[in-house]
Amino acid sequence: MIFNSKIFRFFTTLIMVFLVVACIAPFILLVASSFTSEQALTLNGYKFWPSEFSTEAYRYLWSVRDAILRSYGMSFLITGIGTVLSVTMTMLFAYPLSRKDLPGRTGLSFFLFFTMLFNGGFVPTYIVYSKFLHITDTLAGLIVPYLLMNAFFVIMVRTYITTNVPDEVIEAAHIDGAGEFLTLVKVVLPMSTPIIGTIGLMSAIAYWNNWTNGVYFITTRRDLYGIQNYLNTVISNIQFLQSHSDPSISVKSLPSVSIRMAIAVIAIIPILCAYPFFQKSFAKGITVGAVKG
Repeated sequence: MIFNSKIFRFFTTLIMVFLVVACIAPFILLVASSFTSEQALTLNGYKFWPSEFSTEAYRYLWSVRDAILRSYGMSFLITGIGTVLSVTMTMLFAYPLSRKDLPGRTGLSFFLFFTMLFNGGFVPTYIVYSKFLHITDTLAGLIVPYLLMNAFFVIMVRTYITTNVPDEVIEAAHIDGAGEFLTLVKVVLPMSTPIIGTIGLMSAIAYWNNWTNGVYFITTRRDLYGIQNYLNTVISNIQFLQSHSDPSISVKSLPSVSIRMAIAVIAIIPILCAYPFFQKSFAKGITVGAVKG
């Protein structure tokens, strides 16, 4: 067959190598730029090898290490709380939808799918969160809006449970006297670890990389900023100073492109360290969970 031929395997391998290089190349460029002097970046642009090696960006980050460590701590706190809440709410929504005997199951599924196509828009959403829920300048403002639960994750988990947790196992648990909650905790969750790892990793990445909630809902409490918001603040301050500074005053000493790259490097390190531990569950969960049941 064609799938077993050497030519087919050669071209598929070639395509995979190309995709791997396409994924790794931007990261190499990011790291190289963070170790390149500001002058070299301005004159020569971005290169995969520093044209003029410099640790100036990291020396600046070391000088503001207290702010960076505080931002790191907030990012870990936000990501940890947000991921746990997101996975919990997703499982509590997906498990009932996976039960065929749930009253109103079709209506709830339609309501869930409807939210993937339509929403109230940014302004009404902001008013609800800020004026009625009063989450502005609170930790909830960085956790609740836009990230707390994802309809796509619910559909993935529902499909996984439907196709991988036999009804007979759930019925056996009910016969033994287990209620729905105990069945979920003792039976469904242990059999759903791949999809839980998948949505957990995806939620953690979303929380870690998010900076829009900090811009929208944090106005005075800068101490709540995570590492992404700190990076955004540095970029905004640099752009403001460079565009409004007196021409007679040199702005060469201000942190600029290389320091942005250095902050991006240290911001991505936790994700790079965490991903290998979730890789097996991620690959299995997203493959099986995406199959229509």
